[in-house]
Amino acid sequence: MDLWELDRRAVAATGRIVAQVTPEHLGRPTPCGDWTLEVLLGHMVAHNHGFAAAARGLPADPAVWDGADLGGDPAEAYRRSADEVTAAFAAARDATHRFEIHGYGAFTAKTSVGMHFVDFLVHGWDVAASIGADRTLDAELSGAALEIALRWPYDRPDAAFGVRVPVPPEAPVDQRLVAYLGREPGWKG
Repeated sequence: MDLWELDRRAVAATGRIVAQVTPEHLGRPTPCGDWTLEVLLGHMVAHNHGFAAAARGLPADPAVWDGADLGGDPAEAYRRSADEVTAAFAAARDATHRFEIHGYGAFTAKTSVGMHFVDFLVHGWDVAASIGADRTLDAELSGAALEIALRWPYDRPDAAFGVRVPVPPEAPVDQRLVAYLGREPGWKG
């Protein structure tokens, strides 16, 4: 499993969803607890910046990781942050330093890229659900992300990745992924 390529694909797919966001969407609810779409997009942009800084070997600075200014154009802010993290990850592919992930600790490059991959694939689903776009995720990406996510505890108490929602074992892999990470596959805001 080439996590760098999977992450690049997930970030690009999420970018295509974020490109559909209009200013009227920003106040909408999301499957992420009580976050509005604007808060979720700020989180995503900030975490792209944070993961990029971690890949460059910088310590976790809360000012980088916590909320980003979308500058009135969420799609452009996301695109710039996506380009930044993708380039930083590519440059750190053979990194021996541990990535400092704000709020979680220090991890290998592979583990960090895996965390980012799952995070951004599922947050792409969150954005799609919030704006009423097609929320079907790529099956290959979803299967790889589910394989990673299944190593994580399922009783998470936070809004970004909540407590597992039960779904039938024969549900499509993207629905099993989002359900494992606390989303109701049929969520309607």
